[in-house]
Amino acid sequence: MEETSGEPASAGRRRWWTLLAVSTAQLLVVLDGTIVNIALPSAQRALDMSDASRQWAITAYALAFGGLLLIGGRVSGALGHRRAFRVGLLGFAAASALGGAATSAELLFAARALQGVFAALLAPAGLSLLTITFTDPRERGRAFGVFAAVGAAGSALGLVAGGLLTEYASWRWCLYINVPLALLAVGGTVLVPGDRPVRDGGRLDVAGALLSAGGFAALVYAFNEAEPHGWASARVLALLVGGALVLAAFAAVEARAPHPLLPLRVLAHRARGAAFAAITLMFVAMFGFYLFMSYYTQTVLGYSPVEAGLTLIINAVAALVGSTFVAGKLHGRVPPAALIVPGLLAAAAGMFLLTWLTADSAHILPLYLAPALVLTGLGLGCVMPPTASLATADMRWHEIGAASAAYNAAQQLGAALGTALLNTVAASAAASYLARPGHPTPTAATVHGYTTALTVAFGILLGAACVVALLTLARRARGTGTPPREGTEHEHAEEAAPLT
Repeated sequence: MEETSGEPASAGRRRWWTLLAVSTAQLLVVLDGTIVNIALPSAQRALDMSDASRQWAITAYALAFGGLLLIGGRVSGALGHRRAFRVGLLGFAAASALGGAATSAELLFAARALQGVFAALLAPAGLSLLTITFTDPRERGRAFGVFAAVGAAGSALGLVAGGLLTEYASWRWCLYINVPLALLAVGGTVLVPGDRPVRDGGRLDVAGALLSAGGFAALVYAFNEAEPHGWASARVLALLVGGALVLAAFAAVEARAPHPLLPLRVLAHRARGAAFAAITLMFVAMFGFYLFMSYYTQTVLGYSPVEAGLTLIINAVAALVGSTFVAGKLHGRVPPAALIVPGLLAAAAGMFLLTWLTADSAHILPLYLAPALVLTGLGLGCVMPPTASLATADMRWHEIGAASAAYNAAQQLGAALGTALLNTVAASAAASYLARPGHPTPTAATVHGYTTALTVAFGILLGAACVVALLTLARRARGTGTPPREGTEHEHAEEAAPLT
């Protein structure tokens, strides 16, 4: 590694060790959002789960992770991001080992919830470490490109790994695999530069912590319940309304709190708000897309779980190319919007291509699936690095953890909403199509449901691109969008991190 700005080469190497450790942790967090999905039928049989309760193997992780992210961001700052990172890794490894050794459904659900608790500490700590470690614009672009590539490819890799481990080893290895990966990342933290705990963040905002956890958990649970019960069910409506009211109360408390858990200026900043909107809507569309690709390849094309997962490798490789060789190379050389808007449009084009699928389409893999997987992967890879960078750019030192947590929370809400919303759209469209005169086949109805949902996903991505473009045109913000150094305040950060 060459010396940068007169610093020793050893310091440069230590920064790249930080990237390796943080990327490994990011892989763990994202992987566990999908890896258990493929293994769930085998786990259900082994632990004698009921059909009604099996969803908790997925929901317990999502609720704990999404509900506690903002608290995790604050705890990360209070402990010091490197120390919090280590605690998160060790706790995640222990929870994974407990889940893999589970002898009952209840123990598995508890272990998955515990994984979510430590993931809520691990994710903001990792992004915060990356933000404060890489300050040179060129290195920062490369680092965030690699970090985003892992995040973008992690969900697809989770489906691949889940299929392989379940078929050739055991469903338990979908959890055990986290242990060596976490310990590897812990070993890497020995070379991670240290940081000091935040001492000026004030006392914990208890009211904000309780309201944020309750509000986010209610929304995530509502999205999960919408799939089996429908959006019009009393339970789902109560959770949605309750979650929205609790989050409104959270915003009111944060506006008046002397040391808020989430300073509202983090979201009010125009460029940062656009980044949060872009990543949330991207995840809404992409997680529905992953769900349909898994269902379509297995139920319509007859692929095995392993074959279906391997098909998604195309998407993972494209995301890797987009984040490292496009976004990573161009970071700091072009405005963030010049990456975010084309990325959203590329993903939208991939979704639109699949809306032309029918039950009778020929040459599906080369003409439809492969191009769509490439376009969506490239789009995701171009969107994640600039949005991750903008989420923490020009933040006060003691607020980096909160911004990192908010960015991860946006992804979690988007993923939960996308899976529930688009699956509901697909099911309703399929049922309506099947009721048409002419006796359509169940396969034709299923494909129609998928294409209808993907049309909605296309519209969401197109709308996201328009929102970011409008914010870009509305005001040219000033500043460089570089991360703060320790001890700086950036009182006027609302004018930094330009989109243009």
